[in-house]
Amino acid sequence: MTVLPDDGLSLAAEFPEATHEQWQRLVEGVLRKSGREVSGAAAEDALSTPLEDGLTTRPLYTARDTAPDPGLPGFAPFVRGGTPEGATVGGWDVRQRHAAADNSAVLADLENGVSSLWLVVGEPDIPVAALASVLDGVYLDLAPVVLEAGAEVEPAARELLRLAEERGVAPQALRGNLGADPLGLEARTGQQPYDLAQVTGLARLAAPTGLRALTVDALPYHEAGGSAAQELGASLATGVAYLRELTGAGLSAAEACAQLEFRYAATADQFLTIAKLRAARRLWARVGEVCGAPSPQRQHVVTSSVMTTPRDPWVNMLRATVAALAAGVGGADAVTVLPYDHALGRPDAFARRIARNTSTILIEEAHLARVIDPAGGSWYVERLTDELAHAGWEFFQEIERAGGQAAALRSGLVADRLAETWSVRKAKLAERREPITGVSEFPFLAEKPVVREPVPEPPSGGLPRVRRDEDFAALRARSDAHLAATGARPRVYLAALGPAAAHTARLTFAANLFQAGGIEPVTEGAFAESGAREVCLCSSDALYEERAGAVAGELRSAGATQVFLAGRPAQYSGVDTYVFAGCDAVAVLSAALDRMGVS
Repeated sequence: MTVLPDDGLSLAAEFPEATHEQWQRLVEGVLRKSGREVSGAAAEDALSTPLEDGLTTRPLYTARDTAPDPGLPGFAPFVRGGTPEGATVGGWDVRQRHAAADNSAVLADLENGVSSLWLVVGEPDIPVAALASVLDGVYLDLAPVVLEAGAEVEPAARELLRLAEERGVAPQALRGNLGADPLGLEARTGQQPYDLAQVTGLARLAAPTGLRALTVDALPYHEAGGSAAQELGASLATGVAYLRELTGAGLSAAEACAQLEFRYAATADQFLTIAKLRAARRLWARVGEVCGAPSPQRQHVVTSSVMTTPRDPWVNMLRATVAALAAGVGGADAVTVLPYDHALGRPDAFARRIARNTSTILIEEAHLARVIDPAGGSWYVERLTDELAHAGWEFFQEIERAGGQAAALRSGLVADRLAETWSVRKAKLAERREPITGVSEFPFLAEKPVVREPVPEPPSGGLPRVRRDEDFAALRARSDAHLAATGARPRVYLAALGPAAAHTARLTFAANLFQAGGIEPVTEGAFAESGAREVCLCSSDALYEERAGAVAGELRSAGATQVFLAGRPAQYSGVDTYVFAGCDAVAVLSAALDRMGVS
């Protein structure tokens, strides 16, 4: 029997040290088996993934991927957290959004894990006059209240302060935010309902209390299709504009910084979200350093509405869980999980319960809050944080050169840059290179619609609001209308050639693609009995060479008006359209619906 040495746990101590070049050669061998002849750094590049903002994620990070020292929590540049204790004491602030005057829903949330409230105030949501009833039974010295009141921010703020005084709550015991954000509102509406000068008055209202006066809301830029760096740059420019206004009115830089809370989006791209929040704190610390008052950035992070889908909405729970995890790991001070039915209308009690319990599970059962900045020290996360910080700073400087955030909004610079970014991403979505589970990948045509009470249209007139699924949603809506009018969905017949081993992969691919456009794939029986007039051949390249032309001809003789082939374009007689990974699925499916008479 071999006796192991009692030398502790010296992992790989007696093995020769592997080099990066040796790993690259192993990658070369793997790629060679898939028909790709690349070597050295090119082999590593072949496995890299391009991101927005000119960034690239590589398949491997090592100690040679250097990044600046992130410091320690509670100390500038605050990359690892704005406070020395992070969220280790009680987890992050679980903040629920309410846009209806429903006191019972507010109390149910607070009694079951929610620690602060985000209230959308003003017609047609919660009227200012209804604040008292909405907050009935809420202990304002225990539950922070954050207002989003648009143009009605001043009357809403005064009403909140009046309620606190009426209930005997000491001003310094109040927590939350009055929610003034004139530039964010302008980004949403294209209007200037109140000017920057008014924020000074609100800051003076908040000064004797424990409240903050201003929100720097980056969601309008994210929801208009902006990248992570553009979200950072726009928020930084907005924050700087508010600092200038407040310090110009006599507040010190430290006092002005203490009046701000920043709001960011969290997506299911967990590493990008983690890095974005870390980079945001670093960037704001740099602004504070220039002003002579390096300050931590307080962050309210909201799961992205851009990624939520009305179709197969249950998948939104999974997306939101990953996003909330990333927000917590990234050091968010407060996290709002949008209910899974947010895109459908007014969330019901079950959806709100799942939303608040998402954070509870991450904090209490997954124990994410036990360690401050658990992603810190990861070569990948540190490098991505650094790269995002530089990209965000570059966009911030572009806005500043244009005259600042207000000028950049009014000149169209911000809108143009966001539109350019969204155009590129929209193409990737149409090509299914960025998959949307339940929509462009593995859609379920037989799902029963989830119906919710409709909600008022959100403020508009400024930057657009986009959703990842919008093009596919339009195709599915056409199919639904056809189903309602005729009793059947548009169909395509999938003709599988040869044994299962030859056709299964492409059959599955084609079925997913057509269902993404609301077209029902028929795989059983003969073509003549399928009710379809269009057909897609599914098999291997070898069988296509032997049979594609002949089978296409037979199908046309049987009445097929359009023949697709699942595979790379080639010259097969009788084939009209090729569908393959990376093709413009939206264009292909839209054209198919047009031919089928589906308006």
